Amino acid sequence: MGCAVEGEGDTVTASVLPDQPGKPSCGISLRLKKGLPLGSGMGSSAASAAAGAWAVNALFGGPLTKEQLVPAGLASEATVSGYHADNIAPALLGGFILIRSCNPLDIQRLSFPGDLYFVLVNPVFEAPTAEMRAVLPRQVAMTSAIHNCAMGGSLVAGILQGDAELTGRALDSDCIVEPVRGPLIPGFAAVKQAAKGAGAYGCTISGAGPTCVAVTDNPQKGERIAEAMVQAFVSSGKLAVNSARVVRLDQTGAKTC
Repeated sequence: MGCAVEGEGDTVTASVLPDQPGKPSCGISLRLKKGLPLGSGMGSSAASAAAGAWAVNALFGGPLTKEQLVPAGLASEATVSGYHADNIAPALLGGFILIRSCNPLDIQRLSFPGDLYFVLVNPVFEAPTAEMRAVLPRQVAMTSAIHNCAMGGSLVAGILQGDAELTGRALDSDCIVEPVRGPLIPGFAAVKQAAKGAGAYGCTISGAGPTCVAVTDNPQKGERIAEAMVQAFVSSGKLAVNSARVVRLDQTGAKTC
């Protein structure tokens, strides 16, 4: 059995595909209730795809592993935000996932030994993925490419060593994407500075934005960081805030409650 899932927002349509040709397939319509705002940069479409694939698989007795459900999510993501597994794979599998290739699909689990917390602050501001992608440079200076490659290596090292500070510093140091997207989010520079001033190991844009994400190793410290980020959005960005949350790294992924 295979599974193809399409959806956005609260409605997901899933098609269950048989392994053998000639056997009938069927369609299932699901309605989701999720706590992620649309267009937030927090992987809302991947959340829909992961939930749909997980639910349909469970409905038929769970014949597919989480890894086997990732291609269904890839097909779903392709309809709304491009063919990539950087959201759907961790949504299903949990933890940090390194995507070496999507065609063929090649994913590597990166185990973080210990606890890690993210502060997610979502302002009342629209940052459509298409518009945020349009500002990305077509050409990148070699020095910038080298720097970001080094930060990518530092990020992997921080994850594997369970080093929250190194992980945050690596995420904080992008010199290609953040410099062109940051100015499009009112108050971002002040929010980043406020987060680090409150003790965050790093702060950057979550996905295409406008949500900002900061890294810490302590939930109480995370609450102070969240408060500082909210105040910076209000005072410098003149933006209200939809939500401010401190969340723990989920090492499990999709599960049945």
